[in-house]
Amino acid sequence: MTNSGLLTIGAFARATGLTASALRFYDDSGLLPPAGVDESSGYRYYAPAQAEQARAIRRLREIGLPLGDIATVLASGGEDASRIIDGHVAALADHARRARETAATLKASLPAVPARPSVCLGGAVFTAAIDQILTAATPDQPELPVLNGVRIEVSAEAIVLTATDRYWLSTRTLVPGRAPEQDWAATVDADDLRLALPWARRRHRLRLSLAPGTLRLDGDEDTRECRTLSEPFPDYRRMLASLPAMRTRVVLSRNALLRRLEALPGHRARLETGAQLLVSGEPVAAAVTGPAIGIEFDVTVLYPAISTALGPDVMLDLAAPDQPVVVRSADDGDLTTVAMPVAPEGSSR
Repeated sequence: MTNSGLLTIGAFARATGLTASALRFYDDSGLLPPAGVDESSGYRYYAPAQAEQARAIRRLREIGLPLGDIATVLASGGEDASRIIDGHVAALADHARRARETAATLKASLPAVPARPSVCLGGAVFTAAIDQILTAATPDQPELPVLNGVRIEVSAEAIVLTATDRYWLSTRTLVPGRAPEQDWAATVDADDLRLALPWARRRHRLRLSLAPGTLRLDGDEDTRECRTLSEPFPDYRRMLASLPAMRTRVVLSRNALLRRLEALPGHRARLETGAQLLVSGEPVAAAVTGPAIGIEFDVTVLYPAISTALGPDVMLDLAAPDQPVVVRSADDGDLTTVAMPVAPEGSSR
């Protein structure tokens, strides 16, 4: 046969949005026979003028119309075709209504499923808070995986986020916009949270919900999941309560202290209090109350504790040269970080 001007079944399928196998099916059912068939090869060929009918068949099949009714619609057209389509759609609507009623009856007979503990937060608020405490989590102690976790505690009063490697502790408190239905807590894998943060930061609202082994983060349209850790989290409240009493308090500009730390040539920073605050020998404007104390820190420990602080000011509570400093700040909620000092160079301590 001469195939001039005809389309192969593959080309016709691409032009009409059907598959070649569907075209063979419609041919075998008598609904859309090809314009010609090669006698030697059996290949089917279609005329371009058949494309409109093929698209109509595709659309009618999309609404689930049976083949026999499709043949009638294609053959009759006009009012008869509209009547058949309207009748089919009405039957679908009736079936859907009866299915909803049956489903409602079945669901009512099922045991009640307890609601997942959850809380809602702004995406930017949650990610900023996690960023502020993640430095205190460490993956360097595989024998204690819980130290690479973030503790999330939710109550009507506050949402408390905590991380610690036992030498450094950071805890951030947020005020929930709406009180959760129940109190809950979980320790979440810090690495999973780190991976989820870029996604979470771009979500206007987040719903955090707890399921077995998982913290689920529901965004505006999509979801991320982070593993939860089953090991007991360190009793950080007891750690905070056991800190020695504060003897000297320093209140100063967060940015002023950061600039001084950034300018240091070495990896150590020495804070000396008295009539004024000296940071490695240079004065930094501060309000100091209490006796003079000299205390040294590794810059890699002190700098993150200051840089993550909330608001323009930080409060340093000092007890002794060999005791942790408590760095406190507040703005939207509050942030408390506990950082360990180092022994002065040349000291036997």
